[in-house]
Amino acid sequence: MIEYIKGDIASLTPTEAVIETTGGVGYLLNISLNTYTSIEQSSRKALRIYVHEIIREDAVTLYGFFDLQEREIFRQLIGVSGVGASIARMILSAIPPVDLQQVIVSSDVRRLKSVKGIGAKTAERIIVDLKDKIKGVDVTLLEKTPVASEIFDEAMAALVMLGFPKQQTQKVLEKIFKAEPDIKVEVAIKKALSMM
Repeated sequence: MIEYIKGDIASLTPTEAVIETTGGVGYLLNISLNTYTSIEQSSRKALRIYVHEIIREDAVTLYGFFDLQEREIFRQLIGVSGVGASIARMILSAIPPVDLQQVIVSSDVRRLKSVKGIGAKTAERIIVDLKDKIKGVDVTLLEKTPVASEIFDEAMAALVMLGFPKQQTQKVLEKIFKAEPDIKVEVAIKKALSMM
């Protein structure tokens, strides 16, 4: 399974990005408008795009995300009965991830229904299925981490893979990176382990 692809953006549209790796291979990624905007505002060089891979008998489709938070909510959305990858991408294009989590927590069916392809039943099902998963999350943690660095992302991924809860890990790492912005990844992980 592909975790992320790192490389330069070879081509970009509001729905697709081609990222070329150092080996000269270009990967076509389906993206949301949220990710498109983030890529547009970046340097487009040596980007790390997080991936969700869908393998079917007749195709392998890659979905790309600028940050882990958007990929996580995409995965939660496609876990809801009746919500496929295309609808999840449409939702994330219409409502940014932080806002979407607020919409779900506040049971705002009307806002979800405003997304093309989402009816009342689907909107209600999304809210019912995801409300408890999102309810316990501190809303301040849903915002993009102020320390948006490769080292932060590496430390976060390592600790989550070790089995630590994402929200707790993010809180601890934010404290560490605020105190020491130039910390090395190994040192950050060791400090975080002692604080968990």
